[in-house]
Parts: sequence; C-alpha cells; structure tokens
Amino acid sequence: KLTEKLDYDMIPPVLERDDYLSPTSNSLGFINTVESMCDIEVPDRASYIRILVAEFQRISSHLVALGTYGLDLGGALGGGASLFLYCFREREKILDFMEALTGTRFHTNINQVGGIRYDLNDSTIKQANDLITYLRPKLDEYFDVISQDEIFIKRTKNIGVISKKLASESGGSGPVARGSGINFDLRKDSPYEKYSELEFIVPIGQIGDAYDRTMVRMKETIQSLNICEQVLDKLPQGPISSRKPIKSAKLLKPPKGSHYKAVESPRGELGFFIVSDGTSIPYRMKIRAPSFSNLSIVEKLLPDTYIADAVVILGSLDPVFGDVDR
Repeated sequence: KLTEKLDYDMIPPVLERDDYLSPTSNSLGFINTVESMCDIEVPDRASYIRILVAEFQRISSHLVALGTYGLDLGGALGGGASLFLYCFREREKILDFMEALTGTRFHTNINQVGGIRYDLNDSTIKQANDLITYLRPKLDEYFDVISQDEIFIKRTKNIGVISKKLASESGGSGPVARGSGINFDLRKDSPYEKYSELEFIVPIGQIGDAYDRTMVRMKETIQSLNICEQVLDKLPQGPISSRKPIKSAKLLKPPKGSHYKAVESPRGELGFFIVSDGTSIPYRMKIRAPSFSNLSIVEKLLPDTYIADAVVILGSLDPVFGDVDR
C-alpha cells in the first residue's frame, strides 16, 4: 500500500526492504516492470552491472541460507557455528565490494528506472575480479563439506520431500521447485536484462528433499560466479542511464493499463503486477513474493514428522519473512 502513495522513481529504495537478504532483486523486478510499461530502453552497460550486483547478492543470500542452516541443525553441517562464521566471512567480502561500488554495504539503491546510479571503474572492476578468484575455491570447499557430511546427509535426505506435482500446484519456484526436478529459471525461460547473452547451467535436484534444495543453492553460487566473470569480460563502454538525472527528470506517467513482469530472485519468481491510471503514482501494485508461495508448502510437509525435522524442513525452504509479508 505504501507504493500507492509514492511516485514511481521513489519506490525502488522502499522495495529493497522487502526480501532483505537480496535487496537488489526487489528493485530490479519493479523497475523492469516500469521500463516495460513505459518502453524505456536501458543502456547495455547498466544492464550488465545490474546483473553483476544481482548475482553477487544471490551468492550472499545463499551463504546466509547455508550458514544459518548449520545452526538450525543444532551443530551438524561442518560444526554448525564454524560453518556459520565461514559463510558470513565470505559474505562480508561481497558487502565490501558493494560498499566500494555504491557507498552502501547492503541496501545498495543502485537500480533506477532507465539505468543505474553507480558505475564501475578500474578499481571496482579489479575488486570484483579478485572477489571471484577468492570465492571460487571457498564455495567449492563448502560444497564438498556439506555434500559429504554424514550427519547432514542423515538429517536432510528424504526429509521434507516435495514432489514435482506439489511444488507446481503450490506455486513453488526457485531452489524449492528446482530441488524437486522442475527445470524452470526465469533467467533462462523468460530472459530479462542481458541474461540471454550469458552462459550458465540451471542446477536441479531429483528427490525434492531438504538435501536437494541445499545442493541446488550451493551449485547456484558457482553458476553465479561464472555469470559475474562473464559480465566483467563482456562489459561494454557507454552510459549507465537513458534518462536525465532524477532531479531534473520529468515524473514518470506510464500509460493506463496493467502489467506484470518477474525476475529470478534467490528464492524464486519475484513478480510485480502494476495497475496504472496514467498518473505518476501506481493505482495498485501487487508483489508476487516467492517466499510466500514456498512457505505455504509447509502445511503439506509437517504432518507426521518429528519436531527436529520441522526445523530442517523450514530451513530448507529458505523463506525471508519480509518477502512473505511484503
């Protein structure tokens, strides 16, 4: 409801408080929708940098999911607290890069309708490349640790199994759906920004249990690194916005009508349905939050399980409650 009181250009920073583990996904989904409504073109350089920030935040989000999962399992998974600290150490490196690029570690406020606010320079490009080099062996190591940890395997294998049918009927998406073998990723199936120009694999599971969902997230971090590497290699020169600075720009007034567009957040399909009445403020806006749909599956999974398994199941869904509540 707050967005129905603000001009379109004022909304992206507000939305970055929604899924607070991947703030950029929220603003990116919204501005993609507005740009589509208004036929606004985005410079190639801005689009690539948007992807770079989004993928680093995907890694950051999945690291939080993995680290906190170790604590949820009560000391399993690489010693629990130890893995938590390791994951947050690597996440801090990503936040260091965000701070160098935008001046802010977390809610970057980099996305704006028509482009981005902050540009990469030689220093931040080097920092991004160094970050990729640093993270790759670390993520490979953590993947090896959890995929071979006997306690973790016993706690998660065949626990909280979500069938393809259940995932589909419940509106599951992201790692929750892909863990159940559903090969669907908006970056591939409905490409936005410049994802169609990048090569990456969409990891999927087989059984749909808590183990598969965790493995999918870990494999995704490696693919995100590959995407970031390609972005830095392909990064074109040019402007970072197709619009004048916000202070001197005219208020956006999309034509009357409704529009829906979605992005692939770390938790799945994050969509924005906007109804315009032709003014500078949305008449109505609905957020299709992946955490809400993914969390709804819990009522089908918890009956006849142990209390200890309930923690395993909930953690494997990786809900962010700002995303659930919107």
